[in-house]
Amino acid sequence: MQKLRKRFGQHLLIDQDTIANIVQSINPSSGQILCEIGPGKGAITIPILKSVKSLHAIEIDRDLATELRGQCKDLGELNLHETDVLDFDFNQLGNTNNKVRVFGNLPYNISTPLLFHLMNYSDIISDMHFMLQKEVVDRITAKPNTSEYSRLSVTIQSFYKTQSLFNIPPEMFTPPPKVMSAFMRLTPDIEIQTEISDHALFNTIVETAFRHRRKTIKNNLITLASESQLYAAGIKPTQRPQEISIQQFIELSNILYAST
Repeated sequence: MQKLRKRFGQHLLIDQDTIANIVQSINPSSGQILCEIGPGKGAITIPILKSVKSLHAIEIDRDLATELRGQCKDLGELNLHETDVLDFDFNQLGNTNNKVRVFGNLPYNISTPLLFHLMNYSDIISDMHFMLQKEVVDRITAKPNTSEYSRLSVTIQSFYKTQSLFNIPPEMFTPPPKVMSAFMRLTPDIEIQTEISDHALFNTIVETAFRHRRKTIKNNLITLASESQLYAAGIKPTQRPQEISIQQFIELSNILYAST
């Protein structure tokens, strides 16, 4: 049995009931373009490949990729991409007429940059199901006026509908992580995406606003927005960034875009 490479941050799922819950939540069907990120030793890969007979998977660990090929050779067509997922071009898998379904147990050390990377492909992805640190899931799904509400919450929810499905305790993995995990669903939200006139400007505003959480929004955005523009977006200059809704950030972004 190959040892896990610690540098890849891998924690492999071993609990069969949890695996069954994950597969049921994904609900894969034959004919869909399915892509698993970080298949590891195939805990989720194998039952899904048995069911649908065709699957893409992205695995950076050469040893695990070799082992997985051997395990899956008689189960169906496993298209294994041995590369860093942060460099992977998902356009090679699908398009706007034939979208990709993405799922996986995301390595903790790359989960946030990977979510931002996948936003570049939201037009060709129909949905995503991920196992992540519960802390990250809580931040992604957070609402205003909570301690978890952050730049990540606003940025992800400006692209996706988010749903935390169930928690997964450490003992369900080997080696056990030091944190609780959670399984979540992300579905591209075309309606909210089209409300934003300029996504680059929107992201700049959100990133700048949350750079100093304890400062007022007026002070954080002093080089970007005037008090009158804040008021026009329904924002009080004395508010903190965690008090401002996604719709207010969108409104402010669009006001600033219209003024350029």
